[in-house]
Amino acid sequence: MNVRRGFLLSLIALLLLVSFALIQPFLQYVFLALLLAFVLYPLQRRLESRTRQGFAALILVVGAVIAFFIPFIVIGATVAGDAMQLAQQLQSGGGGGFGLSQVESMIQQYTGQQVDLASRLSSYASGAAETVASSAPGVFSTITHLLVGLGLMVFLVFFLLKDGEKLYAWIRNVTPLPATVQDDLYTSLNDITWAVLLGHVLVAIVQGGIAGLGLIVTGIPNAVFWTFIMIVLSLIPVVGSILIWGPAAIYLVTNGQMVAGVALAIWGLVVVSATDDFLRPILVDRHAELNPSIIIVGVIGGVYLLGFMGLFIGPILVGALKVVLEIFDEYYAEL
Repeated sequence: MNVRRGFLLSLIALLLLVSFALIQPFLQYVFLALLLAFVLYPLQRRLESRTRQGFAALILVVGAVIAFFIPFIVIGATVAGDAMQLAQQLQSGGGGGFGLSQVESMIQQYTGQQVDLASRLSSYASGAAETVASSAPGVFSTITHLLVGLGLMVFLVFFLLKDGEKLYAWIRNVTPLPATVQDDLYTSLNDITWAVLLGHVLVAIVQGGIAGLGLIVTGIPNAVFWTFIMIVLSLIPVVGSILIWGPAAIYLVTNGQMVAGVALAIWGLVVVSATDDFLRPILVDRHAELNPSIIIVGVIGGVYLLGFMGLFIGPILVGALKVVLEIFDEYYAEL
């Protein structure tokens, strides 16, 4: 390696570090923009055959805001309201509606230990409320950061849709790999991304939503909040929504609602579980086979590294590593 080449590579590395430092505060919004553009791109191709690229991208961005963000805000407000109601009931020492007295009786019956769950949960809720109150001065900066991040994301989605083909061609041009290797690499990455989004995210949303329907029908309090929790739990293989609807069924039975409790248990064991067994093979197998270990490692590591967006990005990154290793093994002699 001569001095000029070494200097240029050093300059590239320096600029990469600086560029990463610039986008790092908004990294989650950048990842979300990439995912949204990836999902919307097939529609962009169809619209481009009827209108200009920029106008097609604008239509899709506006449609995405209406279709994704407005329902998300409404659901988020409902979830927040349920969470606040739950916290207020716990803080006031309530919780009878959540079956705490029955749980306390069962603990005392089987262990001989008397536990005051209502008081403990009330103290936890009080501590959480004090923490939120003490951090109130930072709420304005958090909201500002959120608005800036969302605005950045919308602009990125628009330009990724509008100039996506140019960006893809540029990446292929600067990537020092043969065309055949790049074809297999990008095809495999496309398949693994769709497999994660459809077989991991979409199935979790459907599964958590169906389980939440059971909570609503059987009259579980704060059902919207618990439905949101079940969707998040369904993103984690092996764990799943049973951690919510299982105790909910037990709560109904111990609260004297035997029919509702048994019905919820049957709904969870048969319908909710069958959703995963039925949808996942259909949505995943035609794109890529994902071992559950990839999902688990990606979800847990992604959350630690990237926060909430790690639930989606983590499995894609681990799956991408698997793809790159397979491509390297297949084309090792040609590289």
